[in-house]
Order: sequence, then structure tokens, then C-alpha cells
Amino acid sequence: MGKHFVSLGMFIIDQFQFLAADGTETGQSQDPQVGTLFRSTPCIHLEIGGGGTYAAIGARIWLPAHEIGMIVDRGNDFPEDVQRQLDAYGSEMWHFRDNANRGTTRAVNIYRGEHRGFNYLTPRIRLTPVDLEDVPSLARPDTIHFICSPSRAADILAEADNIQGWTPTTLYEPIPDRCVPEELPALQKILSRIDILSPNAEEALSLLSIPLPPTPHTIQEAARRFLDMGIGPSSRGIVVIRCGAMGAFFEGHDTPGKWIPAFWDEATTGHVVDVTGAGNGFLGGLAAGLFLSRKIDEAILYATVSASFVVEQLGLPKVDTTDPNNNLWNGDSPRRRLEELRRRVGL
Repeated sequence: MGKHFVSLGMFIIDQFQFLAADGTETGQSQDPQVGTLFRSTPCIHLEIGGGGTYAAIGARIWLPAHEIGMIVDRGNDFPEDVQRQLDAYGSEMWHFRDNANRGTTRAVNIYRGEHRGFNYLTPRIRLTPVDLEDVPSLARPDTIHFICSPSRAADILAEADNIQGWTPTTLYEPIPDRCVPEELPALQKILSRIDILSPNAEEALSLLSIPLPPTPHTIQEAARRFLDMGIGPSSRGIVVIRCGAMGAFFEGHDTPGKWIPAFWDEATTGHVVDVTGAGNGFLGGLAAGLFLSRKIDEAILYATVSASFVVEQLGLPKVDTTDPNNNLWNGDSPRRRLEELRRRVGL
């Protein structure tokens, strides 16, 4: 039996560095609420990262490990702590490709005052559908998630089209630094092949040359404009715009536009430690929710709960599998949060 959800995003070891507004070291390590993976210096903190990893964990919050998949390129410097943490989520999730001649992909998240930067420290190893075909357990999943520029998305979709008998649900997350007006024509060329398009609010407005900051009105305008461009096979696509503390807005050709609030909103900011990976985790939760409920409004609730666990610490949330029928994440039940959110929105 094939996987339900596979991400083509990368696995990365993330480094977090905290600087003052003038660029000097603060000495801050910002311990996450749920514990650390490992530490190097007082102002540098290391965690498992990568958009694909967060998406896979967002799905794992709802689905058993054997229904989720991702390729992890394991270099010659792969820490034992990282291996143990990945295995704790379920070893069936991960397919490790070993390379003794190179290191694991690494990146740095630099927090300078109120601003955040992101830079790769090593070359990236990009994944495509052909890579999945080389791994029988990952070949031809029901849903694929990819994070990239529109032009690279076109290449991914072309590869997928060339794999006979495979028509996956496509979940596309535009990469932030390519969400600029110049990329809109390339995006328009592929929208008919995208089932779910999900930029965040700033990315959506930037692509469409709509002035910032985001407002409910401009976000809804952006969703409608993407739909008018012909998203989805036979116009069945969905636009989901992720808006942080504002929640998420979604709309489809046959799905009226609707807002779903964030689980941790502006009144509960004490629960939000770091938003790195929240959007990726949201989309993994969305794919899982669609599989379990078959309804987009319900799936957005699953996605919102997944994101709520991601933002509670630096790095990935912790799982407790003591009860195989009720895994706890960060010591709480995803089902409990789902029911609470369902009551809030009246679903």
C-alpha cells in the first residue's frame, strides 16, 4: 500500500542565532518550552528543520507513520540526537539516503532584533518525483507537497505527468523569496495543475502587487484573483492563504470563502515561541485532514491544530506514543484541540 502524503521538501539541520538590533550577540539561546535537541554555543541553538520535515510532522500529528513519507539526505555529520528524534516519530516515515562524501544540509535562522533572516550554509539537495520512483515505499503517493519557485514547480508537475497511472493531489507552497510580481506569469502557467495553492498572506499580496500590510479585505481579494486565473484541474482547485495570528482564509470555485481562526490567536501569544515551520506543518495537517474528513473546511481545522503544536517551541513538537491510539503532542491531545476549535467556529 502506498503512502498517503509525501513531501518533496528538504530535511535541514537548522541553526538559530540571536542578535541584537545592532548585530551584536545577545547570549540568548531561547530554550523551547518542550526541551532542546542539542546546543553548541550560548547564542546558537540547533534543531531539526526543513519545510518538508515540518510538513511531514504536521501530517504525522494525525496519521500513522506508515502513511507518511519523506526522503532524508543523511550526510557524514548526521548527529545521533537527530536520528533518535526522527525515529521517535516513526521510522517508517523516513527514507535515508546516505552520502559519506558530504555533510547534511544546514541553514541558519538569524534573529536580529525583530527581523528574521534565513541562509543556507551548505548546498541544497532538491527532490523530484523521479526520486520517489526510486524508492518503492514512496512511489506514487496520494498527495505530494512541494515548496519551490513556480518555474521549478512546472518541472515537478511535468515529471509527475510522465509517471504513468499517477494523478496525485498537488499541494503547492510557493517559496517565499520567489513570491514577487515577476514570478506571476510562471505561476499562471501551472495553476491549472495545482489542486491546492497555499501562500501566506504577505506572499500572496506580493505576487499580485497588492500593497502590504495584509487586511481581511486584501487577503480575500487575493484568493479571488488566484481563482480567476483558473486554479485546479477543471477549475476544482482551492486557494488557502495562511495568515498567522489572523488564521487562514480559503476559497474554491464551488467552495464559498471562509475564515478559520488561529488556535493560538493574538490574545494567547504566550504560547507562541517561534513560528518557523508553522505554515509547512499547517499544510501537512491539511493533507491529513482532507484524507480523514474529505471536507476542506474540516481539513483547515486539522491544519490549524497542527500549526498550533509547531509554534510552541523552537524546532519540532515532541510526541508521546505511550498510548498508540492517542498519541500526545507536547503533552496534549490533537483531538482535544480539534474539538475545541470546532466548537469555536461552530462546525
